[in-house]
Amino acid sequence: MALQQRRALRLGRDGVLSVTNSSKAKGDRAELECAQLIAELTGHPARRKLGAGRADDTGDIDGVPGTIVQVANWADVARAVREKPTGAETQRRNAGATFACTWVRFRGGLWRVVLTPEQWVTYHRETL
Repeated sequence: MALQQRRALRLGRDGVLSVTNSSKAKGDRAELECAQLIAELTGHPARRKLGAGRADDTGDIDGVPGTIVQVANWADVARAVREKPTGAETQRRNAGATFACTWVRFRGGLWRVVLTPEQWVTYHRETL
C-alpha cells in the first residue's frame, strides 16, 4: 500500500481501519456530484446512501431502479477501474438488484462508467 494511502487510513476505536476525514469528505463530494449527474441525465431521484462500507453494503447511490451504483474518486483511477466493479457486483447481490455499475471520477471532473464484461452482458440481455 502506498504511503499516501496508508496516511488516509487510521485504526478506529473498534480496531477497524477507517478513512480519515479528508478522504471521506472527498468521497462524499464525489457521491453527491454523481447523484446529481445521474438525476440530471435520467430524471431518477438519485441520492447518496448512508452507511456505506458495511458488510451488507448495497452501493453508494439510491434511487436508480434495479441498479446499484458504486462511486470511486481515487487518485489511482486505474486501480479504481480494476477493483471497484468487483465490489459493485457484491453490492448488487446484497441488494438483490439486476444491474451494477461503477462511476469513476477522474481529475478535473470527468466521469466514466465502468462495467465488468458480465455486468455489460446483463445490461445487454435485459434491454433486448
